[in-house]
Amino acid sequence: MRTTILLNLMILLSCVGIARPGYDLVVVGGTPGGIMAAIAAAREGKNSVILERSSHIGGLPVNGLGATDINTRAATTGLFREFVEEVRQYYVDKYGADSPQVKDCSGGFHFEPSVAGKVFDRMLEPYKGRISVFTLRQFDCDPANVEMVDDRILGVRVTNRATGRSETYRGEIFLDATYEGDLGAAAGVPFRVGREGRDEFGEPGAGRIYKYWSGPVAEGSDGQGDNAVQAYNYRLCLTDDPANRVAIERPKNYNREEYVSLIEDVWTGRNTHVSFMGVTPEMMEENRRAIEAGEKTRIPGDKWGIAKITNMVTLPNRKTDANNQHLALISTDLPEENWPWPTSSWEWRDRFADRLRDYTLGLLWFAQNDEALPAHFREAASQWGLAADEYLDNGHFPRQVYVREGRRFEGLYFFTAKDALPVEDGQRPPIHESSVTASHYSLDSHAVRKREKGRVHLDGFFGITDARVYTVPYGVMVPREVDNLLLPVPVSGSHVGFSTLRMEPCWMALGQAAGIAASLTIDNGIKVRNLKIEQLQRKLVEQKATLIYYEDVAPDDEAFEMVQILGVAGYLPGWEARLSEAVSEADLAVWRRRSGMELDVKIGSTSRGEVLKMIYENKTGGCPVRK
Repeated sequence: MRTTILLNLMILLSCVGIARPGYDLVVVGGTPGGIMAAIAAAREGKNSVILERSSHIGGLPVNGLGATDINTRAATTGLFREFVEEVRQYYVDKYGADSPQVKDCSGGFHFEPSVAGKVFDRMLEPYKGRISVFTLRQFDCDPANVEMVDDRILGVRVTNRATGRSETYRGEIFLDATYEGDLGAAAGVPFRVGREGRDEFGEPGAGRIYKYWSGPVAEGSDGQGDNAVQAYNYRLCLTDDPANRVAIERPKNYNREEYVSLIEDVWTGRNTHVSFMGVTPEMMEENRRAIEAGEKTRIPGDKWGIAKITNMVTLPNRKTDANNQHLALISTDLPEENWPWPTSSWEWRDRFADRLRDYTLGLLWFAQNDEALPAHFREAASQWGLAADEYLDNGHFPRQVYVREGRRFEGLYFFTAKDALPVEDGQRPPIHESSVTASHYSLDSHAVRKREKGRVHLDGFFGITDARVYTVPYGVMVPREVDNLLLPVPVSGSHVGFSTLRMEPCWMALGQAAGIAASLTIDNGIKVRNLKIEQLQRKLVEQKATLIYYEDVAPDDEAFEMVQILGVAGYLPGWEARLSEAVSEADLAVWRRRSGMELDVKIGSTSRGEVLKMIYENKTGGCPVRK
């Protein structure tokens, strides 16, 4: 009966829209995570379709996020490392190895938005026969747009924004690579939005929090959970090159009252840095007099000119990745107004995107033109404008909102702050035996509320640098019940836990893992949650992906695969493998117990690497990892 109803529905959909042939993978969302999933699957011989709502794939890296957020660069490798190397090679090929552009690309970790787009296209090029990319395909989060039988997805329906017609895409495995988590929600996967309270997981930064930047938690931080979502903004590509600078124009929907609090902040030097704790009212008045006399600010932690409202990182060709200024009480973030975004329609999201654009341009115009601000502050701010050679089809402005956090799903594993924090000083965070990538970024959240009188910072803003390189278990992207869905971008975790996972390097690595996992699932005819993790891990290390980070073993080293497999199995809990050192009695006792092998070796002369090789060959049946 149920099958008959489904077949009738599929026939009806074919009549009112377009039914596409089946794919191995259907990827909803052309973000870097989605792109890497398709590439990884293609390398396993699988075909994919990427369905992207906008007119350009690439997500945030092609929309201004050109300063890669990762604390330990060698922690995340695989396809992410290939992306970084492609970026660097682009600048070498175009400008020369000794050029300023190569220097400013910082090894490939810093790039212009247009270059990120070219690199993604270059990475996809070899797989044109296996990867189809369709832009202007909008998936609306409605269960009616997901064809399911029991716990298995058969197809998804999207709207072709160019024609207005509906299209249905069918496949074996489906991936939600959206920043919002629209597909997972439509498929019925439980999710969370907002902040957990401190009492739920005991996480630092949880719930309501007011915190000096780089300083202590302040009064009013009660740790209560709520539905507040951290602020969104646009990652602007600005330049001070007169030959490539487009002046900021006053937006049509300009409201000066939104920005007037900046006036006193500039004159007094008020900011949110911990050093401001020592600033007295007398010092602020003295600062006012100094500025009136033509000087810049004297207040510790304070910024001048455009840097007062944007935090800028240098990119090649005199451009910057201009993000929200975390030392400011008013900047390019627009807290509170974005709260509905994760679960709202695209009609609402588009209205907010327009509102955020007007707000952002209005703030920049205010800083450059409002006569209540010091003239030399305005002059300094006016040195910057939009880059004329970026976003040519969108008025040189980013096409996509920086959605820092949407839905967070509840998968097989729920990632919290404890998974990123060391178990003891100097040690690692917990090692996950099912790890599919290593990663490293601070626990980091932007504000959830606008300025409140008497508060030292905006509610929700924190940067907790205690995190160390951690492992990410496969279960963060695996639903508990849907059989053929993976969630490599809107992963499973708390607000604080997600705050470190939400960086593009980690998302790219999870996308790569998802693409391989999907391929293995198809080959074995099993559900995604029943995949043998060892199969996935061996495929990943073949592709030089890092499962667990070691300071002394790189992906190109001969022992990399062995160290990765034994590392996640618990044989090497420290930060170094120390393969050339002689094995000790303590090493041997632990490894004998863990492996169940006798390990008849000479203490003091046999190296740790030699002993581990014995264990590894026994673990893998005496066969190399590669097929």
